[in-house]
Amino acid sequence: MPNPSLARVASGHPETTAAALDILRDGGNAVDALVAAAWTACVVEPIFCSPGGGGHAMIRLPGRAPVIADFFAHTPRRRRLDDLEFYPIHGNFGTDVQEFHVGMGAVATPGLVAGLFALAERYGTRPMSVLVQPAVGLAETGCSLNSTQAHALEILEPIVRATPQAAGMFGLAAQDAPLPGVGAVVRNRPLGEWIRQIAADGPDAMHHGEQARAIAEDSRRHGGHLRLADLAGYRVHWRRPMKWTAGEATIWSNPPPAFGGLMVALMTTALEQRLPPGTAFGSATHLDGLIGAMRSSQDDRRRLEQPEALACSRRLMQTWRALDGELRVGRGTTHISIRDADGGFAGMTASNGEGCGRVVPGAGFMLNNMLGEEDLNRPGFHNWPLNRRLASMMAPTLVSHRGRRILLGSGGSNRIRTAIAQVLANLMHFGMDLGDAIDAPRVHLEGERLAIEHPHACWPGAVAPWLDRRQESLRRWPRPSLYFGGVHAVADDDAAADPRRGGCARSLEPR
Repeated sequence: MPNPSLARVASGHPETTAAALDILRDGGNAVDALVAAAWTACVVEPIFCSPGGGGHAMIRLPGRAPVIADFFAHTPRRRRLDDLEFYPIHGNFGTDVQEFHVGMGAVATPGLVAGLFALAERYGTRPMSVLVQPAVGLAETGCSLNSTQAHALEILEPIVRATPQAAGMFGLAAQDAPLPGVGAVVRNRPLGEWIRQIAADGPDAMHHGEQARAIAEDSRRHGGHLRLADLAGYRVHWRRPMKWTAGEATIWSNPPPAFGGLMVALMTTALEQRLPPGTAFGSATHLDGLIGAMRSSQDDRRRLEQPEALACSRRLMQTWRALDGELRVGRGTTHISIRDADGGFAGMTASNGEGCGRVVPGAGFMLNNMLGEEDLNRPGFHNWPLNRRLASMMAPTLVSHRGRRILLGSGGSNRIRTAIAQVLANLMHFGMDLGDAIDAPRVHLEGERLAIEHPHACWPGAVAPWLDRRQESLRRWPRPSLYFGGVHAVADDDAAADPRRGGCARSLEPR
């Protein structure tokens, strides 16, 4: 039986997990721990998380219904027409190269700071000055660069070197200095001092005060859309999660205007229809079912993105429910999952995109590049609607399966939906434990391009004929890669983190 006194944490970095455990050990609840972990991730996972970005949180405390906090990036109220700083860079994943657009013209209104304060105010039990202490300490003393963060710096090297301030933020003495390697200690004292000060001043400093004016002026000088009115008008939205069933599981996830929960729902429902009982992991039936579910969810997304469906969240949900008449309602990103000793769950997916290359003056953090993310700007760059929440692919997800509760989420942009759906299939269809379900190799379909992860190392032998039939359209990744997401999960009886993104899962024994 699960130990009801056991608190559990899974995140993308050992220090992020340690910060959450410190708060839980001190008597804080899951939301306190989540806020502390998020601040710490801004310090130790700066490629993936930043006060200049945004996110979504799933909260389910004992005796309460699940709720989603939406503090994702918001489009500006006016569009700048001249002198826009907006340019492409290429991230080299090794097996694949992906184009991103950066510059101050790619910055949307950030919401992470407002979101963390809103979570702490509504559900927390500890003052913000306590919750930021782990992050402040690490920013001042420094943190050793692990292999995941060092690899992320290599992938996004053009952004790291975009400006002298960006280079300095990652420990480079000059823009052309060598990148720090694994084990190098990187300090960011300006960020530590900024976090300490924002904890004392509150979120208004980010959205109305001197900091807001500095961001707006920097945007004006360097070709951005962001203005003081955008920062002042930002609001955190509390939403009821969307809910559906898949087999014996009830699932809650991120609702519209985000796309993440919709895509996970489409994937899990399609897999339920395509994986008959007795299907073996790695068999042709399994892999054909996966590809079919991915292709089906891609096609359904195109229908969901029609103007009449996108007009409002209610209409988008109506379109989702009507798809085929069969659905049963029934990138630089990180995720944190927490279960406290009282059985409360709190999870957050947060992102800075890849960062715009511009660092907030004197603050030690980079602003987002959400207006330069292709997956968030499907109608094309510079065609975003004014003053509207961007439709994130983030999907913090809560599952109840045979009396067991599981909270999970993933980074990875448009790979989020496929990563989460495959982990859930591994749990529910193939009976894997949580760690094996996350570690198992993955597949991802992007358009007609099929990618498969380390096919020779971990897939069953039966996969070889299936691979041979798809030689021309297949990209084989030689080893596990953060390209395929990073799923971090906690359950009533377990916790596991994704090694693809340097994950760390730990449990806190009762005193």
